[in-house]
Amino acid sequence: MPDSLWPFVPSPRFVDVTHAEGRTLFTRDGGTILDATGGAIVSNIGHGRREVAEACAAAMVSMSYAVPPFVTPERTRLVERLRRHWLPPHLTRVWLASGGSEAADAACKLAIQHFHAKGETSRTKIIGREISYHGTTALTLAVGGHVARKAGYESVMPDMPHAPTPYALRSPLGRNHPDFDIAVAKGLEEVILREGPETIAAFICEPINGSSGGAIMPGPRYWPLVQEICRRHGVLIITDEVMTGFGRTGKRFAAEHFGVEADIMVSGKGLAGGYAPICGVFATDAVVAPLAPKGIGPMFYTYSGHPGACAAADKVLEIMEREDLVARSAEKGEALRARLEAALGQHANVAEIRGRGLFFGLEIVKDRDTLEQFPLETGMTQRVVGAGLAQGVFFYAGGTGAVRDIICVGPAFTVEDGELDRIAETLKRAIDKAVEGAKA
Repeated sequence: MPDSLWPFVPSPRFVDVTHAEGRTLFTRDGGTILDATGGAIVSNIGHGRREVAEACAAAMVSMSYAVPPFVTPERTRLVERLRRHWLPPHLTRVWLASGGSEAADAACKLAIQHFHAKGETSRTKIIGREISYHGTTALTLAVGGHVARKAGYESVMPDMPHAPTPYALRSPLGRNHPDFDIAVAKGLEEVILREGPETIAAFICEPINGSSGGAIMPGPRYWPLVQEICRRHGVLIITDEVMTGFGRTGKRFAAEHFGVEADIMVSGKGLAGGYAPICGVFATDAVVAPLAPKGIGPMFYTYSGHPGACAAADKVLEIMEREDLVARSAEKGEALRARLEAALGQHANVAEIRGRGLFFGLEIVKDRDTLEQFPLETGMTQRVVGAGLAQGVFFYAGGTGAVRDIICVGPAFTVEDGELDRIAETLKRAIDKAVEGAKA
């Protein structure tokens, strides 16, 4: 076993990064890496923004810590900015966690708590989707559909139902069947009826799948029908926008592409762009109303709404507004799509390029026509990531174990055209190299 202090479990792919600037990571051996994915689809304004660090430092000099229920200037400023410029008008209540797993866990418990306060105590189930990821707590692993990350924890996870995912590429009705979006939405209703509507608190899902499915896009009729089904059965809708929120898909939130009005929304990575650990749970007045008379609410985590993190998020959002970076995400996203399509749209080993804004997923296959996958032991995803790193570009591995050989691309919104060229060209070479190696 290698004698390295980090990571916790030694890895053969050891990347020693000393600092970063813009979209570039600098390594200890003097090399550079173009970060084509903003880390884990996190960085949106790029590295090295001194004004964010200064805002964070000023907040922590003023107040190192305050228990989450207290009102502080940093929390107040952030919530005011969120409600004024970012959140859909119907999401009026803001609760803050330190990361996506915490926030998604809290959102699921909030839905259950809502019905418990109303006296509907049998509504304790959260429906997830078969291809999804919502976090690493026992509850979020249970509602998620990430097979690989669930492995070994089955005995400690609650049993939660799962609905089908609008994964049209591999539709059982036929590849990209035109009515698959309706069939999948009806599949959700079948789950609700099978379990009993009176036992369901919420349906949690990503408007556009994150890295678990590699930016799987729903068909046009999926979300309108899902909303109608949930409303009819009294089931709350929780949208998980941890990865897709705050401009990543070219709109403030991915739900805006489909007209989704969630009862509860979770979003965080782009909230502070990697400068601080913070994630929001946003809810309607109607969700909170039964809780208020009873004086109950989500249990806070020790570092929920940390003053320094709130200050960092407030400054990142200010920069996003000032530089019109959501619009830039849409614009550069179309430029990236064009480059990816030109380089890989007809590639023999790329089944699909999917996504919106500056978030794309590519599915790598052995045979584009039959969708045959490479054998699992080939490790195709890691081969591509490794080949990209060898050429100085980092791509993000996606998939769930069941869905695999997914490569995600999602650079900072400040990305330049020359970097987009390099991303597409390098990804093609990396895939070619990985496929060649798999055949050897």
